[in-house]
Amino acid sequence: MAKHFLLLNLIAVVSFCFVVLAFEPSPLQDFCVADPASPVTVNGLACKDPKSVNAEDFYFSGLHLAGNTSNTLGSKVTAVNVAQVPGLNTLGISLAHVDYAPWGINPPHTHPRATEILTVLEGSLQVGFVTSNPENRLITKVLNKGDVFVFPIGLVHYQRNVGYGNAVAIAALSSQNPGVISIANAVFGSEPAIETDILAEAFQVDESVAALIQSKF
Repeated sequence: MAKHFLLLNLIAVVSFCFVVLAFEPSPLQDFCVADPASPVTVNGLACKDPKSVNAEDFYFSGLHLAGNTSNTLGSKVTAVNVAQVPGLNTLGISLAHVDYAPWGINPPHTHPRATEILTVLEGSLQVGFVTSNPENRLITKVLNKGDVFVFPIGLVHYQRNVGYGNAVAIAALSSQNPGVISIANAVFGSEPAIETDILAEAFQVDESVAALIQSKF
């Protein structure tokens, strides 16, 4: 009985250690403003001297301005991540402002390093994400002004303006640098290009169709 009890305690301790190690450690300083000029290579960006930090390192202006949606997608994403605000370095959060022309889309994409929470400020958006293999279930909803929707980390998701006026949304993301992989661009516009016969087989279309799609990217 004593050995059994000891084994259970050991399992509990090991499990606790794994849970603790699954999370990033708490910050050990007030901030770590990114120094993009530093030659030091780390997972993120090296910190600049705190004595040289000022308010501009934590500041961004212009989200009240409408983005230019006169493009083939009818949308414009304005990112506010560590590249625009160095003070976000190590803080695990960023922002994006998205403008949509009538029936414009933010096409299927993923954020490999972040969960996204989207808030509609103006207009109506159809949003959705697809669960992972093998189910690949589409979870979709129409959002109106003031509505909020969550896209889990790494899952393919999209938004489409389903109104006749412009739409605006703000997205918060759980990474200083969430990254974005636009599915069509990645598959059909890679450099060097993926072989056409591979794409044809993957999408179950003729090679000429795959080549035509590639030519658009």
